[in-house]
Amino acid sequence: MPSLRVALAQLNVTVGDLDGNRRLIEAALLQARGACADLVVVPELAITGYPPEDLLLKPSFVAANRRVLRALAHASQGLTALVGFVDQERPGRLYNAAAVLSHGRHVATYRKQHLPNYGVFDERRYFTPGDQPLVLDIAGWRLGVMICEDLWATPPSAQLSRRGVQLAVNLSASPYHAGKWRQRQQLFAQRARDNHLGIAYCNLVGGQDELVFDGGSVVLDAQGRLQQRARQLAEDFLVVDLPAERFRTPHRRAGSVIRLRAGRAADHPPAIQAPRPLLAPLEERYTALVLGLRDYVRKNGFSTVVLGLSGGIDSALTACLAVDALGAAHVVGVVMPSRFSSAATQADARQLARRLGLRLHECSIEPVFRSYLKTLAPVFKHRPADVTEQNLQARIRGNLLMALSNKFGWLVLTTGNKSELATGYCTLYGDMAGGFAVIKDVPKTLVYRLARYRNARGPGQPVAASVLRRAPSAELARHQTDQDTLPPYPLLDRIITAYVEKDISVPALRRALPGQAAVVTRVARMIDRAEYKRRQGAPGIKITPKAFGKDRRMPITNRYDEA
Repeated sequence: MPSLRVALAQLNVTVGDLDGNRRLIEAALLQARGACADLVVVPELAITGYPPEDLLLKPSFVAANRRVLRALAHASQGLTALVGFVDQERPGRLYNAAAVLSHGRHVATYRKQHLPNYGVFDERRYFTPGDQPLVLDIAGWRLGVMICEDLWATPPSAQLSRRGVQLAVNLSASPYHAGKWRQRQQLFAQRARDNHLGIAYCNLVGGQDELVFDGGSVVLDAQGRLQQRARQLAEDFLVVDLPAERFRTPHRRAGSVIRLRAGRAADHPPAIQAPRPLLAPLEERYTALVLGLRDYVRKNGFSTVVLGLSGGIDSALTACLAVDALGAAHVVGVVMPSRFSSAATQADARQLARRLGLRLHECSIEPVFRSYLKTLAPVFKHRPADVTEQNLQARIRGNLLMALSNKFGWLVLTTGNKSELATGYCTLYGDMAGGFAVIKDVPKTLVYRLARYRNARGPGQPVAASVLRRAPSAELARHQTDQDTLPPYPLLDRIITAYVEKDISVPALRRALPGQAAVVTRVARMIDRAEYKRRQGAPGIKITPKAFGKDRRMPITNRYDEA
């Protein structure tokens, strides 16, 4: 039995851009044909983009996706392609499906059997599960088709193994969180060993609203050993020759098999590619944030972003990410000092702008702040200054940034981190005002690590040492620091990770952190009470196992108190 040449096209598609996605898929088929591949695989729902959400409730959208599929069938001359699309049996009955396009024809369809409905996934809202396996025969190789969650669940792999399949081919749209590649590869290797079948896994890449898809497509042999790996967090095109000796001999067992002509791999020199190297942990997180920001800006039709530069660590990291994602010419910083702004933070903000090469505007909020205080004085008389006056400053800054956005068409980036958003240490319609929250899912302690990583990576060291050393402060009152209101960030982030991401109960957390029972209780209550703020905030990039928003859906009106 000859080797099988498989091409995995790791594409960055856009939800709803059916024509643009068609062009990307056609280019992948053309590239696969040029490489003499027997089979080319593109990601799950590549035609529509993932997740299409309530676009699936529009009959015109589903019909248009099927028209694109028919056009792609003509582009499959000379090879076989697996293409993700939305199949429809009748109105209101949709399937997450993979079309088998072979030598100019649509010859078969596989319907996803296991529909995820947890975390960010909501597939049972839209799709009906399939109930039939699909086995292909190409050049004597038996291939089984799967879609994403089918590989995470146990039964489909065993089902294919019983049918004598040698290679499970999986079309996927698996979203990123830090280190998820390891979880996938370990699971896939176990599936391969348990069922004596190889795995070719083709994942989506790119940003889609809060989600980032990280690629990292892999091919494993029947012993679970890595044969090939695509790049993380970037488009890639893998061509892999699968030697028959690393896969079991196909068994002619019961069940229908669709036999297809091979491509021209037998007449082509062997494909030689080494697995792409993995990104280091901080590089991986930073790259995911850059990709998510770049795609959100570009896919939504913006060219330039604007953000407030306070001289603090959060705005410094956000500015670095923006410049790395879009180029300095497309990033505008605004310094907005008040009576409480220190000379040191203002100097650091200006220095950051110079080092990054971005445009800088200065708009003092002091005249507007004085006007607000004068206007409100008759109503506020006999009341001491409190958080109200602090929030006024944040809201004035938000208004100025939104005015620049309206005037010039710039997208406002907010600079709040996960620790602040978790506890409500942020101002509605103030520092929360904007179009995209880049570091929304980045805990404060990780903000510092990523800033140091960016300095070490270069070029230059954009984040000044003084920014990294200075105690964090919103500078909305005299001698203010974050720790006046919040516990130390290392302790706070540990509590947030346990309570939000791992769903550890408050009593269990109190036991795990002896001597910190009161802090645990206070932080848990702050997290629960801030839900109304988070619900009104801008979308941001998910990089942890559980982000606020789609991942964690808590009611705003909620009297349950676990503490």
